[in-house]
Amino acid sequence: MSLHNLTPAEGSRHSSGKRVGRGEGSGKGGTATRGHKGAKSRSGYSKKLGFEGGQMPLQRRVPKFGFKNINRKEYTPINVGTLQELVEAKKIKKNVTLDTLVALRLAHKDALVKILGDGKLEASLKVSAHKFSASAQKAIEAAGGEIETL
Repeated sequence: MSLHNLTPAEGSRHSSGKRVGRGEGSGKGGTATRGHKGAKSRSGYSKKLGFEGGQMPLQRRVPKFGFKNINRKEYTPINVGTLQELVEAKKIKKNVTLDTLVALRLAHKDALVKILGDGKLEASLKVSAHKFSASAQKAIEAAGGEIETL
């Protein structure tokens, strides 16, 4: 090993690129490669998301329509046919609660659940949910079960 083949450890030195704005003698003084005037020449400049150089941004050009109800309640639908399949698979026995549905990954723990009447239900179940469709209520009661609204 001699002086001519000594090098710093890999990754220990970072080339910082050009040193701008360090006086006229450096050749990169004055405007510091930013050009004259305009937003990009100023300190603190950051381009806003969707900025198109002063042209009207796409997000504002596209026509808006419709109505978004901020008070809308979104329910997770579960059919009585699904409940019957769970009974046949021996995953539920008599009671169907929100905790049971969360454990079976049919709903999230904060979700509102609505039982719908698609499919056939032959098992007698006590079902508790946030809402029931009329056909689901009829199907559950016809099978000898009962409903409980949360």
